[in-house]
Amino acid sequence: QVHLVESGGASVQAGGSLRLSCAVSRFRAACLGWFRQAPGKEREAVANIWGNGATYYADSVKGRFSINRDNANNTVNLRMNNLKPEDTAMYYCAAECRRRPGDTWDANYWGQGTQVTVSS
Repeated sequence: QVHLVESGGASVQAGGSLRLSCAVSRFRAACLGWFRQAPGKEREAVANIWGNGATYYADSVKGRFSINRDNANNTVNLRMNNLKPEDTAMYYCAAECRRRPGDTWDANYWGQGTQVTVSS
């Protein structure tokens, strides 16, 4: 079992920045990541990171978001810059993420989520 607790969600204006953090109980999970779900939309992978440092970013966030694993504090963090209204969503931390057919992603463990709201 892996327990995940997110923090850092907030309401910001477009162009602003936020840093989401996720405390992970079992940090050796091979893949840790951030997903998001906006109202009326399916959940989507935002960024994933593996133990060897390899990363995945959704095309919509490339160049604006950055994921990292903090081994000292057992956290996985998502730095979000130049936020846009379309980034508004509930953001979920996930462990043991995996790619599925059709270039979608899933995970075995989920946090409760943290809300990010970006106003124009």
